[in-house]
Amino acid sequence: MARPTPKRVVLLFAALFAVLVCSACGAEEDSQFEGEAVVFVAAPLSGARADAGQSTLGGVRLAAEAINREGGLLGRRLAVRALDDRSDAGGAAGNAAMVRDALGRGESIAGVIGHVDSGVAGAALPHYEELGVSLITPGAGLPDLAYRGHAMFFRVNADDGKQAEQGAQFLVEEVEARRVAVVHAGSAYGRGLAAALVERLEALGATTALQAEIGEGQSDFADLALSIEDAGADAVYLAGAASEASRLVGGLKRTELNLPFLASDGAFLGSAIDGAFGGAEGMYVSALAPSPDRWVDSGWVEAYRALERRDPGPFSINGYAAMQALAAGVRAAGSFEGDAVAQAMRGIEIETLIGPMRFSANGERVDARVWIYQVEDGEFRQVE
Repeated sequence: MARPTPKRVVLLFAALFAVLVCSACGAEEDSQFEGEAVVFVAAPLSGARADAGQSTLGGVRLAAEAINREGGLLGRRLAVRALDDRSDAGGAAGNAAMVRDALGRGESIAGVIGHVDSGVAGAALPHYEELGVSLITPGAGLPDLAYRGHAMFFRVNADDGKQAEQGAQFLVEEVEARRVAVVHAGSAYGRGLAAALVERLEALGATTALQAEIGEGQSDFADLALSIEDAGADAVYLAGAASEASRLVGGLKRTELNLPFLASDGAFLGSAIDGAFGGAEGMYVSALAPSPDRWVDSGWVEAYRALERRDPGPFSINGYAAMQALAAGVRAAGSFEGDAVAQAMRGIEIETLIGPMRFSANGERVDARVWIYQVEDGEFRQVE
């Protein structure tokens, strides 16, 4: 074995010194806290909806980092733990079981931020209600979630009723549509949102040229395009997911039916653009979160990139705001006890990245809004 040269010895000691200094810094940082408080993020971290979940998680992490720099939450260091629900309602019970285990170990639980998808959030709610842990969704829009009598439910985004209202307003006032073809997926989400949009269009003096449901996996839209044309439609609305949006907008473009096209928030994923193979250009999409490019300064974006090693995504801002709201509730309650936190959140106005936030008695955000994007050069660009 070769003897280390003097230069190597110096480098070894320098490296050791750096490790000791970093360890001391970490120990000093930890010493200011009286332990940990956990916030769970339950979201689709894998699969087709992973961008929604990962962006939510990134937003929560960034907000938690800011809270810890300011002394933590009630003197405790905020720790973020991720739970992958895979956008599967069947996994909700498993996620809740992990929260139950943490409570059983005596850990301080600030709350759960999630789930992004309405079906999963609905399946999860009874479990968190039983555990007495607040659930704050950053993206689930099903209106019914707020009317099931769950005291632990909160929503930072607009619900589908508000989405239908503002979507109809955009079509009538901005696109100047008067006869809208309303197409929907065969899901509860698609049917419910389409029905709400039809109602709002009529209230604004517009009419529904036709209503149609697209089949699962349908790729041939020649007959639908002909029906839309025959009905005299001047715009198309889709209530559906990203996969349905990419197939429908791409299919209509191939038939050379070039009408203004607005899709619901389920299409607010990159896969809606990629799957249309260029056909999504010009498509409008309503979204439940603002664009970081338009909403926050470059310092916030750079801090996000430094922490996550990626750009902010569709729910990064909502995840950040949800963490701010939860932290405000804990501080106002002076406790991590779930009932106290939930009660406190309903009684205060909270400053968040999205803006001032208040919650109604059933956990709905008061004055929630929807944002409109358009696909330009293969990217979503916020237009409103």
